[in-house]
Amino acid sequence: MAELGHLAEELSCSICLEPFKEPVTTPCGHNFCGSCLNETWAVQGSPYRCPQCRAVYPARPQLRKNTVLCAVVDQFLQAELARAAPPDGWTPPTRAAAPSQDAQGACDLCLKEAAAMTCLMCMASFCQEHPQPHLDIPAFRDHPLQPPVSNLQSRKCPQHNRLREFFCTDHGECICHICLVEHKACSHMSLSQATADLETKLRHKLTVMYSHINGASRALEDVRARQQDMRETANKKMEQLRQEYLEMKAVIDASEASATRKIKEEEKRVNTKLDTIYQVLLKKKSEIQSLKDDIELSLSKGDEFEFLEKASKLQGVVTKPVYVPKVELNHELMKGVAQGTTDLKNELKRCVRQLQEKKFEEPASSGDPKEHGPVPTQKTTRPSKKVPKEEKKPKKPPATAFPSKLPTFGAPEQLVDLKPESCTAGAANTPTPPANASTSESNSASVRAKVLETFLTKSRAELLTYSVKVILDYNSAHNKVALLETYTVASVADVPQNYRPHPQRFTYCSQVLGLHCYKKGIQYWEVELQKNNFCGIGICYGSMERHGPESRLGRNSSSWCVEWFNTKISAWHNNVEKTLPPSKTTRVGVLLNCDHGFVIFFAVADKVHLMYKFKVDFTEAVYPAFWVFSAGATLSICPPK
Repeated sequence: MAELGHLAEELSCSICLEPFKEPVTTPCGHNFCGSCLNETWAVQGSPYRCPQCRAVYPARPQLRKNTVLCAVVDQFLQAELARAAPPDGWTPPTRAAAPSQDAQGACDLCLKEAAAMTCLMCMASFCQEHPQPHLDIPAFRDHPLQPPVSNLQSRKCPQHNRLREFFCTDHGECICHICLVEHKACSHMSLSQATADLETKLRHKLTVMYSHINGASRALEDVRARQQDMRETANKKMEQLRQEYLEMKAVIDASEASATRKIKEEEKRVNTKLDTIYQVLLKKKSEIQSLKDDIELSLSKGDEFEFLEKASKLQGVVTKPVYVPKVELNHELMKGVAQGTTDLKNELKRCVRQLQEKKFEEPASSGDPKEHGPVPTQKTTRPSKKVPKEEKKPKKPPATAFPSKLPTFGAPEQLVDLKPESCTAGAANTPTPPANASTSESNSASVRAKVLETFLTKSRAELLTYSVKVILDYNSAHNKVALLETYTVASVADVPQNYRPHPQRFTYCSQVLGLHCYKKGIQYWEVELQKNNFCGIGICYGSMERHGPESRLGRNSSSWCVEWFNTKISAWHNNVEKTLPPSKTTRVGVLLNCDHGFVIFFAVADKVHLMYKFKVDFTEAVYPAFWVFSAGATLSICPPK
């Protein structure tokens, strides 16, 4: 029974929540009722989306009936009907006996005494004294007498005024022998035979309906149990998040609220779906219960004509077994929220520890440098050389640029040491750090804007001075990505590459990362595109997901990219798309400035043209990232010049 219940979920339409009726299959492989999908797309309009995976189709696909699935559904419904069984100890009710004599009418002759017998030929009832002519006169010997029958007029055909002796199964009505001419193409039988046949069918139908009602009750209980389990799981996750956040300070309260909101929204989403399913099941149970009551009421009536007419209508009502579609929490989302919280806690501890170490080193640097040697946390790109003490002392203020409170995540740690000459000249005249945090942030934004504007005006020759050699990382390549020419070319493989398993390997999207990451400085590289109808170029953090839909470039908060999808070019970040003007360029340049927080994508020809730019306060090391999808799509990393 459990296996059939699981099969019912697989054979149900996710739109109407009922077994498939004339199922059709979308190009993405999902099945729906033909009428449900047509109604959905008629309301939705172009572009058309799959109701289940949200795949987009610019033109409405031509759908055909899935005959194999249709046959499977029919066999499943027959199996459900065959295993229907009534509750233990239950037997269908029997029809009530004919009404007692006290309930019959008076004698049609004397109109005083109660009727004792009825002649269906004369259509009259007689008391004990008046049926004598039927017993003595030979002309009435063919008139059979039977127990008294009430409502004799209802037994007459209203059209021919004759006794209705037959039942037409096609029209569900009692007819006389003259009506047989009009119903000659119909199936008909005697009243007793029709009564026995319909009574048997209704008994079987009532048995099946009891089984359906029991199934609905079990399904309702299961939905409530699943809701309770879901609530417990969600509460457990929220409590885990709460314990993690207790170790943090007030500066991450907003992050805790955001993570908790995601869990609650997921709980609300699943709870809403389960409530909807519960209401549908409750309505179906009520309908079946009402039909069951009508059948029981019909079976309890003794009048044969009234029963036949009522039973014929009830027999035509169709009921189906109930089933519950599979609805559960998005465990990947909840796992991602919990993992993000843990990472944030570790990052906070690391930042606090670094801040404490720097505070400890500041008093030591005020003495003679020879006593302690070089300070390990002071990083510089200039070659070491002997400098008098008087020249070393002015370097102390940058170390105090950090505020005494916890650092703001995502803010650049260094606001000076700019590479462009136009910025360093201004910075040399202002060795004193900002007086407060707001002034520091304002100066940082102003400096970044000036630096960004400077790089947007540089020529390709100037950009090439920042060239770096990018090598593709074998351990991150998806099995559909072939790496060629000493790991500088990525293309879609004809056959799976069978790379050995690795924690950094992409398993969902055909992507690959660069081997080296960049934490500081300015880097530039160029990529040549071939058949650039399905490919992408970008950057990402090393902590970006490697599995599931969120591992695709630009579909998360850890990556930024420019993507070619057919003839459409878009910029993506955090699953937000920005459509870009069409371009025929086959070479793309990527400029990454980790110090001032931006990445620029250029269309490279004789001159460079801006495609798109992102302003980012990088908090992790950044890797070059690439995506190839269609056959023949190839990305070649140009050698540095």
